[in-house]
Amino acid sequence: MNWYEKLSKYFPVEEMKSKEHMETLLEEKGDVYYKDEGKYHVLMYAEFETFIFIDYVYVSKDARGKGIGHKLMEKLKAKEKPIILEVEPIDYEDTDTEKRLHFYQREGFEHAKSIGYTRRSLATNELNDMEILYWSPKHETEEEIFEKMKKMYKNIHTYKDKELYGKSYQPVDEVLTFNDEESDDIFKELD
Repeated sequence: MNWYEKLSKYFPVEEMKSKEHMETLLEEKGDVYYKDEGKYHVLMYAEFETFIFIDYVYVSKDARGKGIGHKLMEKLKAKEKPIILEVEPIDYEDTDTEKRLHFYQREGFEHAKSIGYTRRSLATNELNDMEILYWSPKHETEEEIFEKMKKMYKNIHTYKDKELYGKSYQPVDEVLTFNDEESDDIFKELD
């Protein structure tokens, strides 16, 4: 199974970029978009000057619990930049969502409670709500994380979207919102 098949079997269709989109990013944005692949893992991420965005991280079921995910996070944390990622909210019918949140909580990630993220899938045309998690070595504010997310969305998620999919994703201001009043913390649901 190649790297794209591994990702597409693990992630819901509404969250997946096309293989062509990811290959275009790797080729044309190779100065910021990377693939780290091994026998038991695939990590797709963008590294900008002031932050890292994890696009996809997959660890094979056979290798879970063996420290691979932790090693991947440590490798990224060693760069001493904030790390941001999107994660689906807990779905109690899908135990992987809860396990994923526990993993990121153990790795020191925080829930960006003031950042809202809702994007229409080009594959299914359905609206998807996602949570934003971040790890920050210098304690950036959620407002700073929000600005970094906007940069990532414009540079990675919507890169050549019209050309690749025949239509465009929504503009960043429709997808990402910032609310100073804190909402519920998804990590509290885990306790």
